Amino acid sequence: MKSVSKRELNENTAAVLEQVVGSRVVVVTDPGKPQWQIRAFRDGDARLSGLEREGRYTPAASDPAPWSTDPDPVYTSDQLDELLSQMRGDH
Repeated sequence: MKSVSKRELNENTAAVLEQVVGSRVVVVTDPGKPQWQIRAFRDGDARLSGLEREGRYTPAASDPAPWSTDPDPVYTSDQLDELLSQMRGDH
């Protein structure tokens, strides 16, 4: 990843932009700390596609696991009262 200062970008904008080709990213620093990223525009580049490329998003499986067919548990009134007491910290 190429890094340039804000001043260098200001003075040599065309030269810096020529370095931004394909998937190459140029990081702009100010003062010495990374502040911005310049990357090439990709037509039709959706937000989720960008997040997926960065490893920050994983699409859902094409064949997800089926929903459980087990019946929901059945609680008595006393059991529910006890669960609520525990959740509230009343125990």
